[in-house]
Amino acid sequence: MTINLSHTFVTVTDYEAALGFYRDVLGLEVTNDMPFDSFRWVTLSSPSQPGVEVVLAAPEMGHSPEDAAAISTLLAKGAMNGVIFQVDDVDSTFEKIRGSGAEVLQEPIDQPYGVRDFAFRDPSGNHIRFSGGPKG
Repeated sequence: MTINLSHTFVTVTDYEAALGFYRDVLGLEVTNDMPFDSFRWVTLSSPSQPGVEVVLAAPEMGHSPEDAAAISTLLAKGAMNGVIFQVDDVDSTFEKIRGSGAEVLQEPIDQPYGVRDFAFRDPSGNHIRFSGGPKG
């Protein structure tokens, strides 16, 4: 049996602000942007991993009004996990993202489990991490 990751969902409150971060700051490429019921189906992928797509999803997409409200509350608190991106140059990627004005959660540090990483909040409040090999 073969199993591969194809999509991961990141909850966003504003598609345009999210595109400004994921496309314009991080350099992901938009693979789909089309109407989907009363929402948009927006997916992005890294040029180095075209088969893995990040779906930008509104809190209401696929959820009851009550669940959407709960998700929105957690998102506003910064309690929603996003994704971890692997990068080849942790420190220069950090500086690029910091230069965009994104909220820094953690500056680059060498972790005891062998990676160097940092974290930001995206425009919707998701905790987004970036990691690479230890500083050499």
